[in-house]
Amino acid sequence: MSESLNVPTMASYLAEGKQPEVLFWVGCAGSFDDRAKKITKAFVKILNNTKVDFAVLGTEEGCTGDPAKRAGNEFLFQMQAMTNIEVLNGYDVQKIVTACPHCFNTLKNEYPGLGGNYEVIHHTQFLKQLLNEGRLKVEGGKFKGKRITYHDPCYLGRANGEYEAPRDLLRKLEVELIEMKSCKSKGLCCGAGGAQMFKDAEKGDKEVNIHRTEQAVETKPEVIAAGCPFCNTMMTDGVKNKEKQDEIEVLDVVEMIANADDL
Repeated sequence: MSESLNVPTMASYLAEGKQPEVLFWVGCAGSFDDRAKKITKAFVKILNNTKVDFAVLGTEEGCTGDPAKRAGNEFLFQMQAMTNIEVLNGYDVQKIVTACPHCFNTLKNEYPGLGGNYEVIHHTQFLKQLLNEGRLKVEGGKFKGKRITYHDPCYLGRANGEYEAPRDLLRKLEVELIEMKSCKSKGLCCGAGGAQMFKDAEKGDKEVNIHRTEQAVETKPEVIAAGCPFCNTMMTDGVKNKEKQDEIEVLDVVEMIANADDL
């Protein structure tokens, strides 16, 4: 993967007296997790390719506070949120896109109550917009005809009602889309929501991510498509628990679009 990516910061835009079309909120996973960094790079490649005028906060971006809030630490959440809101409002940010449904949900639904009002969209929604505007072309490429199942992230699907944007993008790749028995509004959590990503599993018969991966494997997919870095980790770990782990890939929708085109 070529490293020649153009990633301007809001500070550099401000220095030129300009405002980007959209702020890309990278998120903690997209910034620090090695697997999630690949999703970030794939999205930036598409933004560069489609000539989208975007910027990132860089070192000025802090955690949205989602894990703190879900774990019950409201005080820490509000501290983190207020710091971010001060930065965002200082730059007069209007529109934010993020590849993390946890960041998406928090910025969209929790920040307005603390004075942070922005148009917040998930990266699959943004790519769908680019597609509709004719700025992005998506064709089958190497995924054409492959069996794909899509896992709905809770904070994109059930919490915010977005089920179709990622599926529309997958259909554009001309894949054979097979739904799991628990999908869309009846979807099942990957096991990482509610700050569960950062703690050991509680006692029980089976871990949630194993149960969810079994539902995915039942569809006999070549690829499990995801739209969230946390889901990606949990489903990947679930696949590693299975016998035929080498036969199933776990990829973010944006990676599939970038890879199909060999951007």
